[in-house]
Amino acid sequence: MYAVIKTGGKQYRVAAEDVLTIERLEGDAGSKIEFSNVLLVGSGDGIKIGAPTVDGAKVVAEVVEQARGPKLIAFKKRRRKNSRRKRGHRQDLTKVRITEIVGA
Repeated sequence: MYAVIKTGGKQYRVAAEDVLTIERLEGDAGSKIEFSNVLLVGSGDGIKIGAPTVDGAKVVAEVVEQARGPKLIAFKKRRRKNSRRKRGHRQDLTKVRITEIVGA
């Protein structure tokens, strides 16, 4: 059984025991998270497509760890103007393990 969920403005295709790195969600390591924004649920030959979500479907996940992504450098330079700007950014991420997919 698999599902397509939406979180953090992105869509992910998940199955049981998948480990995902998604945008930061609240919760400590070991806590449970439920995704109720399920767009599609599929099992074998049957597929349920939501309009926009599947009623009664949810995906349960366990938080593995809270982490930060790699540092990204945004460097802007204006030639011949002696003007430059360097900014760094690290995204907060959450690593989750999908434990259960409940399809209605």
